[in-house]
Amino acid sequence: MKLNTLWLLAATAALATTAFTAQAKYNGEDRGRPVMPAQSNAQWVAECGSCHMAFPPGLLPAASWKKVMTGLDKHFGTDASLSAADTQMITDYLVKHASNRWSANTAPLKITDGEWFKTKHRAGEIDPAVWKRESVKSPANCMACHRAADQGDFDEDNVRIPK
Repeated sequence: MKLNTLWLLAATAALATTAFTAQAKYNGEDRGRPVMPAQSNAQWVAECGSCHMAFPPGLLPAASWKKVMTGLDKHFGTDASLSAADTQMITDYLVKHASNRWSANTAPLKITDGEWFKTKHRAGEIDPAVWKRESVKSPANCMACHRAADQGDFDEDNVRIPK
């Protein structure tokens, strides 16, 4: 009986350590798995993708998407207002497919403000001058370096930083 109890305690400790490490990795601000859901939403692609890449929902938590969608009248300096029905449909889609691994009590408006993004794009690895290149323009232009970002592919092996 003691052996079973010891095994159970060891297994529980291992699971707790794994859970803590996963949360601590990016201070609990981790992108979801998968980043891009299997089913797309045509309205989301059409509306959001008309001005920028339709960012994969798994890059932010549900609270962030709710904040973004309630502020479309002042969407990063642009009025991106939609009808109430379209706003609700897109919000529902983004919230349903938001990051399932975000445990922090944060809700950044920008993907670039999240710890996962900051860790993966730290200045020691990427020269800050890269963001100013005409071919890149800003950290929000995922497609400049991640050619399949619109499909949710952010694999480091596929990154090509343009000149």
